[in-house]
Amino acid sequence: MARYPSKLYGRQKGQTPRWVYSISGLLIIAGAIAFIYGYPFERNEDEASATLMNIDVKNETNLSPVVARKPEPKPALEPKLSKIIPEPTSEPSPKVAELIDEAMALVDGKPVRIMEARDRLNETLSMPMNNVQRAVIKRKLSELAGRWLFGRDVFPQDRFCDNYEVKTGDQLRVIGKQHKVPWEILKEINKISRPELLKAGEMIKVIRGPFHVRIYRSTFTMDLYLQRTFVRSFPVGLGQADMETPTGLWRVKQGGKLVKPPWSDPVTHKLLHYGDPGYALGSRWMALEGIEGNAKDRSGFGIHGTEEPETIGTRSSRGCIRLHNGDVMLVYNLLVPRYSQVEVVE
Repeated sequence: MARYPSKLYGRQKGQTPRWVYSISGLLIIAGAIAFIYGYPFERNEDEASATLMNIDVKNETNLSPVVARKPEPKPALEPKLSKIIPEPTSEPSPKVAELIDEAMALVDGKPVRIMEARDRLNETLSMPMNNVQRAVIKRKLSELAGRWLFGRDVFPQDRFCDNYEVKTGDQLRVIGKQHKVPWEILKEINKISRPELLKAGEMIKVIRGPFHVRIYRSTFTMDLYLQRTFVRSFPVGLGQADMETPTGLWRVKQGGKLVKPPWSDPVTHKLLHYGDPGYALGSRWMALEGIEGNAKDRSGFGIHGTEEPETIGTRSSRGCIRLHNGDVMLVYNLLVPRYSQVEVVE
C-alpha cells in the first residue's frame, strides 16, 4: 500500500496544532453572526410572480385577472371630492347666470385670466341651479381644461400645473409618481415620443395630482376631477338590475391597472383574450377596492372599456363601470393606484 510522505504526518498521534483551534473558533463566530443576521439567506423583497386569479362570481362582476403583488401599506385618504351636487332647481338661478357671465368675461378679457375663471366656475358648481345651467358650467370647465390642463402651456397662478427641469437620471415614471399622476399623461401633454431619452435640463410640464372620479348611477355619468376641480364628464354603462354597481367610496387598486388583459368569463369560466368573441373588457382595465359605504371591503369590481359601445348609458354589466374605449384610455392615463378615489352615488 502506498504511504504518504512521513514529513506531512510527522506529529505524534493525539497532538493538534494550535492554529486549528484558532480557525475553528473563527468559524464558530462567523456561523453565529450568519445565524443572527440571516446572511446569506436574505430574500429579495422585490421579487414577485404574476399569476392569473380565479374570478369570484359572488362579487357579481365581469372582472379580469389581476397581477399578484406584495401588499403595500395603504396611504391615508386624500380629502374627498367637492360636495355632492344639490338637487336641481326648476328655474334658472339669476345669481348663477351672473357668475357664469363674469367668468366668461375673465376668459375673453385682456389679459386672459383663465385660472380665475376656472376657479370661479368650479365654486359655482356647488350652488343650487337647474340642469341646463349645470351643463353649461361643466361644458365651459371642460373647454378650459383643454387649455390649462391638456395643453402644453403652464398659466401663471396655476396651483395644479408647473414647469419642471429634468435632472440627470430622472425617469418620467418617477416624476409622475412624485406628483401622484401616471407617467402616461405627462408623456402625452409634453409630446414625448421616447420617455427613456429624457435630457437633463429639459423643461417639461407636470401636474399635481391625484385625479378622482364620481359616478352618478341615476344619469350614467362619470365626472372627472383633478383634486377637487371639475375637468370633464363621460357617459358610462353600469351593473344590471340584479348586479348593481355598489355605491360608496372606492380607490384604484395597487397593481390593478392593466392593458388588454386576459379575462375569465364568470359564467362560462372560459379564458378570453383581447379580440376574442365575447371578450368584455375593451382596451383598459382598472381594478377597484372598496373603502367606505356599501363598497367597503369589496373587491372584484373595476373600470374598463367595452367592445359593445351600445351598452354605454344602460345597465348592462355585471357590476363594473364601462366606458367607451377612447374615454377609458384617457381615464387610465389619469388615475393613479392607491390615491385616485372612485365615488359611486345615486
